[in-house]
Amino acid sequence: MPRRFAGDRLVIASHNAGKIGEISALLRPFGVAIVSAAALGLPEPEETGASFEENAALKAVAAARGSSLPALADDSGLVVPALGGDPGIYSARWAGATRDFAQAMQRVEEKLAGKADRRAFFVAVLALAWPDGHVESFRGEAHGSLVWPPRGTRGFGYDPVFLPEGATLTFGEMEPDRKHRISHRAEAFGMLVAACFGAPGEGG
Repeated sequence: MPRRFAGDRLVIASHNAGKIGEISALLRPFGVAIVSAAALGLPEPEETGASFEENAALKAVAAARGSSLPALADDSGLVVPALGGDPGIYSARWAGATRDFAQAMQRVEEKLAGKADRRAFFVAVLALAWPDGHVESFRGEAHGSLVWPPRGTRGFGYDPVFLPEGATLTFGEMEPDRKHRISHRAEAFGMLVAACFGAPGEGG
């Protein structure tokens, strides 16, 4: 059986304001007090894992041990089959030290030049860790295709070039509430909630 979350405070193990905002919004119905790793002054561990699952777990465990509180980490990225799965776990690194995702989106587009296959999918793995090192992990995916030029200014990362299956708006054009219903992070979050949190208002 998955371990249940039984506290009233949770650390979001991220320094990415976009991710912190999305995860905080998803957790709001559960009445959990959220604090970010950045606000606690916790350093970002080096992402040395070979998968989204490994990187999410190492970030969550580092934040849980550093704060002595349960911590939730997200590792996510864009997977493009025509590029051999790139940028994948290196999605943030493609944006460089300044997190310039306009540069990262341009790099993806340049590498796709001449390729007919523009399929892509987002992956999000949420890892919930406790200070004793126990981890529960959940993986969500959102499938679609890549458009060019980028469309929309909402969301973050590669959202402006990602068109979900069956949609006419990119993640960068969608209202946040709509994106939250169909995103990779929302799918992973649904699994996390079912396993570790229960119904909204149920409490820990």
